[in-house]
Amino acid sequence: MEEPNFMSVPRQPTHVEDAGTLNALGVKPELERNFSKVSMLGLAFAILNSWTALSTAMSLALDSGGPSAVVWGLMVAGICNLCLAVSLAEFLSAFPTAGGQYHWAAIISWKQYSRAISFVTGWINVAAWVCLTATGGLLGSTLVVSIISLMHPEYESRAWHQFLIFIGFNLVALVINVFGTRLLPMFTKAAFLWSLGGFVVICITILACASPEYQSGAFVYGEFINDVGWPDGLAWMLGLLQGAFALTGFDATVHMIEEIPEPTIQGPKIMIYCILIGMFTGWTLVSCLMFVMKDVDAAISSAAGPLLQIMYDATENKAGAVCLLMFPTVCMMFTTTSIMTTSSRMSYAFARDRGLPFSTLFAKVNKDLGVPVYALIWTAAWVIIFGLVFLGSDSAFNAIVSASVVELGVTYAIPPLINCLRGRKMLPETRPFKIPYGLGWPCNIVGILWTLLTTVLFVFPPKIPVTGTNMNYCVVAFGVVILIASMQWIFDGRKNYSGPHVDLDALMSGRVEGMTAMGIDHSSEDHSSEDHSSEDLPGKEDTKPKPSDTRRNEQ
Repeated sequence: MEEPNFMSVPRQPTHVEDAGTLNALGVKPELERNFSKVSMLGLAFAILNSWTALSTAMSLALDSGGPSAVVWGLMVAGICNLCLAVSLAEFLSAFPTAGGQYHWAAIISWKQYSRAISFVTGWINVAAWVCLTATGGLLGSTLVVSIISLMHPEYESRAWHQFLIFIGFNLVALVINVFGTRLLPMFTKAAFLWSLGGFVVICITILACASPEYQSGAFVYGEFINDVGWPDGLAWMLGLLQGAFALTGFDATVHMIEEIPEPTIQGPKIMIYCILIGMFTGWTLVSCLMFVMKDVDAAISSAAGPLLQIMYDATENKAGAVCLLMFPTVCMMFTTTSIMTTSSRMSYAFARDRGLPFSTLFAKVNKDLGVPVYALIWTAAWVIIFGLVFLGSDSAFNAIVSASVVELGVTYAIPPLINCLRGRKMLPETRPFKIPYGLGWPCNIVGILWTLLTTVLFVFPPKIPVTGTNMNYCVVAFGVVILIASMQWIFDGRKNYSGPHVDLDALMSGRVEGMTAMGIDHSSEDHSSEDHSSEDLPGKEDTKPKPSDTRRNEQ
């Protein structure tokens, strides 16, 4: 037998086995598996869109650490997020359900706490994806306003101008998601190609136009700037928000997993690939931007924003700079649409387990359109509310980004944290993807520590002295989510929240997904810390879903 390798598996699961896995997880298959591996990679990368996020969000780090924070902050965030992605890939390979983190938390938690932990995790994840959806429209609207500011220096931007553009981005995304679901795989492939093409064109163009006047390597990789008032070390660490934001959202694959074939095999690959591609493209582009930047102070203070100012400095032509900026602007339209898709699937999955108010409504899948229409409307409505709340603040962008990064990070850390506390013995041996022997504990621990660090760091105000307008309201948003989740649990969730109902015997024995027929030989590994029987997992005696728990509503 060959040594287990998730990159090369002899036999692929069939669609029947994919459906069997969902049934064993207590989930009725309702969504069509329209996405191929490439189109799902396109969706995942469109959501991360790391080079676009890094370049358009340079204001988060350029004055809080300078070029060194922009360039090296990405690598720090990349390594730590890769540890989290690899950790979650094991769970995805074992339990491929759109519920993702909140399902996994329920399955591996101590029985007496599993429903409560799962419920809170689900609420945080729903809120995080709504925040992340808002960042897409906010970045897109910022780029549009930047173009207007560059072409018309006399233009004075107003918050309501950007808010209207923000609404436009989200309404277009909503329409595409509701009426174009069968086109989404083609849409995400186009997003992937457009993003990679834009990355290449921008890098080549700005380097060619700026030649031979480049900044030194010492400036690009070592220059430190602190214009935020915090102590130098803390200021640089706060600049990590840019890199963390550029690589967050990799669980998109998780929440779309019920719409791709061979989920236990392809899902982990896609999640890890999009992080690696994001790190490479992001690091390359920001390095190029730093090399061609002429005046860092002008970039920081520019009304057009740092990215457009740097492009204009490199090309010395307004039209040329605007043409280059069209690549990230269109990318943000792709991104907003893709994030809304994923956010709606997360809300749909949570409503399916009766975790949301009016869950029966939000769990409906429209038979004609093939999408959870009400879950999409729920997402779009909350995004617009977020826009109303945050766009009145000078630090609105920081607050929304911080909220999405912190909340998603918490949900990423909960399953591996529980698994570590239980000795890393809570995943079935039959899963196709395993972290190589000896790396499981380090990957889990690095990811958990990174989450603890960012949860504290990214609720700090971006600048001091702190005022009502530059306050970071991330902590308020996070507190509101916890409060709403707690109230929902007290008045409804503890009675009606079902959580996942998993047939552990089927998953453990490999009766679904063809796990035992894949030719995977685990005998060569030492699993003294990871082997377990189904009795180790909580809730085994309650593995058969009740009729009321598996009932699904269709419109």
